Amino acid sequence: MNKAFGKKGLKLCTALMVVVLVFTGCGSKGSSDNSSKELSSIEGRYTIDPETPAWKLDKKEETTDLTWYVNADWWNTDFGKDLVTKKIKEDLNINIKFITGDDTKLNTIFAGGEMPDMLTIFDSNSPVVQKAATWALPLNDLADKYDPYFNKVAAKDTMNWFQLADGKTYGYPNYSNTQNDFDSGNIPAKTAFVIRKDVYEAIGKPTIGTPEEFKSVMQQIKKQFPAMIPFGFNSIGTGTGSLGDVLQDFIGVPMETENGEFYNRNLDEDYLTWLKTLNEVYRNGDISDDSFADDGTAFEEKLKSGKYATLMLDGTPQQSGNLQIFMTENPDKEYIAIDGPQSTVGHEPTLNQSGITGWMITYVTKKAKDPAKAIQIYTYLLSEEGQKLMNYGIEGETYKVNEAGKIEFLPEIKDLQLNNADKFKKDYRMGEFMFFGHDRDKALSNDAFADSIKQMQEWGKGKLKPHFILENINPAQGTPEARSLSAIDTNWNTTLVSMIRAKDEATFDSTLAAYKSFLKDNNWDKIAEIRTEKMKNNKEKLGLK
Repeated sequence: MNKAFGKKGLKLCTALMVVVLVFTGCGSKGSSDNSSKELSSIEGRYTIDPETPAWKLDKKEETTDLTWYVNADWWNTDFGKDLVTKKIKEDLNINIKFITGDDTKLNTIFAGGEMPDMLTIFDSNSPVVQKAATWALPLNDLADKYDPYFNKVAAKDTMNWFQLADGKTYGYPNYSNTQNDFDSGNIPAKTAFVIRKDVYEAIGKPTIGTPEEFKSVMQQIKKQFPAMIPFGFNSIGTGTGSLGDVLQDFIGVPMETENGEFYNRNLDEDYLTWLKTLNEVYRNGDISDDSFADDGTAFEEKLKSGKYATLMLDGTPQQSGNLQIFMTENPDKEYIAIDGPQSTVGHEPTLNQSGITGWMITYVTKKAKDPAKAIQIYTYLLSEEGQKLMNYGIEGETYKVNEAGKIEFLPEIKDLQLNNADKFKKDYRMGEFMFFGHDRDKALSNDAFADSIKQMQEWGKGKLKPHFILENINPAQGTPEARSLSAIDTNWNTTLVSMIRAKDEATFDSTLAAYKSFLKDNNWDKIAEIRTEKMKNNKEKLGLK
């Protein structure tokens, strides 16, 4: 998610700096803190059984009240009102009070505020995550003492990935896709080059693989459909939209050098060839100036109305509602995926998806009133039972299993999903309450995704490649290299837009040259060295050569 940088950005940076100071102050004391934590007894409540989830064994009669902090203002704090959380409340005999906030509030908590029982963080590189041993309980220990069934539902690769220097794992994410998940074929692609079906057929279903073909087709679209924008892309905001690493993945730019070192994909010749192509398309009038300024809302409005003839589109599930609106209102004009731009040097696409780091990392804090109940939540939601509940609800009430073994929403639920999204969200919350969710569980049903993106996902089969080695490789926050990298990233975002909008080839080249000079002036070699070292560590964690 991109955020405009201004007063809000300054406030965020200030908060993070204080968090760094808070955790730097903890020093190495945190490791010893962990060993001194005495886990409460469950004697008389239940006897652990490696073959049975602890929540099914727990005889505790009174309801456990837990506070759960989620570091996101947008998170829905309701619990027990919708079908999904009502079932969780009933099965686990818990009541959860969700608290939300931003990095400023997170800092307040760690600076001496009241610590919640559980805590969810989004930035895996933050000092809070790196110092988890000072404030969180190891999931390994919680599983051993309270719920060994956790080890059956937690992915070993994910546990290893989040392991800290003490050999223990404190946080577990959602949407952590392992190599096995990628190999299964059950993870759908989320990126596609799409074109309106009616436009595609009207111009003779051409191939758009080479730069020359791409430029020619854009001109053809402009001539036949003058009211449309020939080529669009995701909202850029303060980032690069879908024209940065998304386009790089689409044409298969390498992730590392032949020697296994960090590779600056922004300077890849194949990629730069396509940026020059986009510059020519822009100078021909086939890319709208508005596309560089449109925020997410403006982009979505144009998508819903079919304003774009073609799009480099990332996040197809997130845009499926907008695509569905256009598809429903314009039969036979829906957006479809085609091969689109291809590598000029023969590379195959290496489309990205959620990696092993996942998203929304959740911890049990040392202040947890009932750590046994907390780890039961992990096990419950990670289990097949919990995954089905979060995605599809309850069999017989919201879904049935058809003869092919696929889950189908009942007709009235499907109708609600398609035609009354607000009520569907409020009353059921399937697909929204997503702690420890997995992409692979979407494969259980044809109803997991809107019809508008199913063809796009079919097109993407076989084109995904894990980007594990590139995860969490940035310099540590608060270091000179981290500050340099922040400046470099900001400079690149501006450079990318400036190159595409360059008035001529000479301006394109001079803009690129200025970026290269900026790298040299901002400690790039040291940043690349750090990234290379972290890539090697990632390979060791994953058992890769």
